[in-house]
Amino acid sequence: MPTFVTLAKWTDEGIRNIKDSPKRRHAFEDRITSMGGKVKDAYLVMGKYDLVVVTEVPNDETAAKMALGTAMQGNVWTMTMRHSAERRWTRSSEACRRSKILRRPTYVI
Repeated sequence: MPTFVTLAKWTDEGIRNIKDSPKRRHAFEDRITSMGGKVKDAYLVMGKYDLVVVTEVPNDETAAKMALGTAMQGNVWTMTMRHSAERRWTRSSEACRRSKILRRPTYVI
């Protein structure tokens, strides 16, 4: 099942209602489960984003529904990205190396 990483930032409304965030998280997990997926990890973080959520859902369409459904609640701004397994990334980079795509660039002055 594809893995997705979502970065989330509280909206003004979300931070005003922060006391309800545990209930919202459980509702989010229930919604993902009902779509055939699961929440693998969720982290509160400091910096540009407030939350990092790692989910597994059956396909890209389900991930889009997850992202749109979350955005419609109005509590967080999100950016959802599809995770590429390391083995897939390794195969891709090796294929590029073999095809000489990753050669040292030639500089023109």
